[in-house]
Amino acid sequence: MFQLIGEAQNQVPMAKYMKDQFPFVGVKSVSRRQQSKPLITKSKTLPIADLQQLIADLYARTEREYQYVAIDMALANVRRFTLDNMWELKPYVTTKAWWDSVDSWRKVYTQFILRHPESTREVFDWFFHPGADSSAVNLWERRVAITLQLLMKDQLNRHLLTTAIEAERLHDEFFIQKAIGWSLRDYSKTDPAWVRQFIVDHQLSPLAVKEGSKYL
Repeated sequence: MFQLIGEAQNQVPMAKYMKDQFPFVGVKSVSRRQQSKPLITKSKTLPIADLQQLIADLYARTEREYQYVAIDMALANVRRFTLDNMWELKPYVTTKAWWDSVDSWRKVYTQFILRHPESTREVFDWFFHPGADSSAVNLWERRVAITLQLLMKDQLNRHLLTTAIEAERLHDEFFIQKAIGWSLRDYSKTDPAWVRQFIVDHQLSPLAVKEGSKYL
């Protein structure tokens, strides 16, 4: 069974950084990737069903770093996944969820739609919850809907980004407002004029404006 080797002195500060929500082995990211590299390399040759089981087994472990390895493994295999496979992975976004895992899963979905742009709308719809009572809808899925197109540059669908932001712009949740600013800041590197006008045309929170305007 795959085991990470950490350092005891890292466990407490790493847990505190994540608000003591998860215990940690105490292995930092560079070492984690070195230790897990053989396993992830092997995963690329596994049948998809076996790969999914391995991801599930890692995700079920107590220490947080094993969730990171599972996500690293999904990212390393994203080119092998079908749309159905991506749907099967979706529950992990809201399992043991905090910004670290959610944003890492978002990268997996972004890489998928970069390879399969025809699936962008469908994947977006998995996470977007129009008209829903925000208190009853998982905020992490809404964060993914807003940030799904990060780093897509000219391939970004402005309509979907606008839809996601307009649905959430008045929500007072920090992680939502941060996501709005993040998505606008990223796209401003590609089309600063569009982002500048978007900020003018929409009543956004001070946090979203501050983050979105960073490079303008």
